[in-house]
Amino acid sequence: MRLLVVEDEKKVASFIKKGLEEEGYAVDLVSDGKTGLTMGLDGVHDLIILDLNLPRIDGLSVLQKLRKRKVATPVLLLTVRAAIEDKVIGLDTGADDYLTKPFAFQELLARVRALLRRRAEAESPLLQVADLTLDPATRLVSRGDEKIELTTKEFALLAYFMRNPGRVLTRTMIAEHVWDYDFDPMTNVIDVYVNYLRKKIDAGGEAKLIHTVRGVGYVMKVE
Repeated sequence: MRLLVVEDEKKVASFIKKGLEEEGYAVDLVSDGKTGLTMGLDGVHDLIILDLNLPRIDGLSVLQKLRKRKVATPVLLLTVRAAIEDKVIGLDTGADDYLTKPFAFQELLARVRALLRRRAEAESPLLQVADLTLDPATRLVSRGDEKIELTTKEFALLAYFMRNPGRVLTRTMIAEHVWDYDFDPMTNVIDVYVNYLRKKIDAGGEAKLIHTVRGVGYVMKVE
């Protein structure tokens, strides 16, 4: 899962980014509303964590513009404001949840998981390629009758493949969706994780599902 954090307080932003990355999420971090709006409009993120008090464009205006442009990405608002009226305005504008500062990271994480789970349930109850199945809501993966245990990053990578069957995915596309904008394209991390996946989903000698496209990237398909 790829998350966008729009937060101008450096300590808070670093705290959120580090914690989410330790949980296996890809995190893009920006510190002003104008840049946050531009990145939010890309539509590549699974969730946006948006502070209300931002330079250049305030968070509420960013949210209004995103919703006006029909961007349906879930938004979790962060603010030091605790008044019920402020929360109502934020939620009525199109926010999906609201968290008041200061907060415990575990509460933030729980809210992130809930919003991502809600989106997964709404978008796709089940992904399937051949006899490989992935349930975004429960995060269960199986091939035939065999359950497959995946790390958070492996799960995100497999979900991306399964949402794009038959489509050649370049390493850049994979990096941008599963990792983040700061990913180093010179590393072989993507190839390493693809090999991890292959060992797990093809462990029983089943037909290979992830194929290498030389000089380009990978494709998931049944041959």
